[in-house]
Amino acid sequence: MHVTVKAAAKINLMLDIIERLENGYHSLWMVMQSVNLYDTITVERTGTGEICLSCTDARLPADETNLAFQAAQTFFEATGVSNDGISIAIDKKIPFAAGLAGGSADAAATLLALDRLYGTNLKQRTLNKIGLTLGADVPFCLQGGTMLAQHIGELLTPVPELPDCWIVLAKPAQGISTAQAYHLCDTAPHLRAPDKRGMLNALLAEDLKGAARLVGNVFEQVIDVPERVAVKALMREYGALGCCMSGSGPTVFGLFDAQQAAKDCAEKLKTIVPDVFACRPVEEGCIVTEE
Repeated sequence: MHVTVKAAAKINLMLDIIERLENGYHSLWMVMQSVNLYDTITVERTGTGEICLSCTDARLPADETNLAFQAAQTFFEATGVSNDGISIAIDKKIPFAAGLAGGSADAAATLLALDRLYGTNLKQRTLNKIGLTLGADVPFCLQGGTMLAQHIGELLTPVPELPDCWIVLAKPAQGISTAQAYHLCDTAPHLRAPDKRGMLNALLAEDLKGAARLVGNVFEQVIDVPERVAVKALMREYGALGCCMSGSGPTVFGLFDAQQAAKDCAEKLKTIVPDVFACRPVEEGCIVTEE
C-alpha cells in the first residue's frame, strides 16, 4: 500500500521582516505563491518497523537529517500511531537551498501521505501544527495557492489568486545560509519595507501588472548574489512585469504575461545560471496523485 503526492515549490511575492522575537525566530509578513514545479514523494508501508528514505538527487541526505525523514518521525510521535515501517522515495525536481521551500514541500507531502496511509484523517489545522514544528514554510506547503503568511508562518490567510501568468525561476549556483541572511537583516541599520497594502490591493483588484510592480523582499537589501543583477536585467529585457528574489535566495523569479517571452527568457537565462524553470501559479501545495 502506498500514497504518491506531488509537492509544489513556492515563491515569495513579498517578504518583510516585522521584528525579531524573543525566542530567536522572526515575525514575518509574506505573500506566498505555489508554482507548478514539483517534487514527487511516494510513501509505502513496508512492515520493517523502520523509516527508509531514498532520493533521486544524491547530494541530499537520506537519513534523519532529511526534513521528510523528520516529518515521518514527527507524524508518529504526534499521532501515537505505531510505525510498522515505511519507505519514502523522493523524485527531486525543486532545487535545494534555493528559497523555493523544496525541503518544506517534501516534509508537507510526507505528512499528507502518512495521514492517508494510516487513515488518521487529521484536520488541516492539526497537520499545519505538526508541520510548523518542522519548519515555518511547511504549513503553507501543505495548503498552497496564494496566501498571506504572518508571524513565523503559521498564520495563513487566503488572498485572491495571482492572475494567471508565466513565472520564470532562475537559481544561481551560489547557496545562501538562511541563518546568515536573518543575521544580516538583524544587524542592518535600516531596511526599507515593501508596500504591503499596495500588494494586497493589487491582488484584490486582480491586477497582475500592479502586483508585479510591487514584488519585494527585504533580504535583497542585505544578501549579495553575484548573478542577480544580470538575471533581473535579462528578465526585464524579455518583458518581465516584475522580478524579485524568493525567500532567502538565491533564486530570482520574473512574472510574465506572455508565454513565448517567458520561454525565450528561460532559454537565454540557461547561459547565465544552472537551474532555470518556466512555471505557472497553481492553487494547491500538495496533490495526492495515487493511493
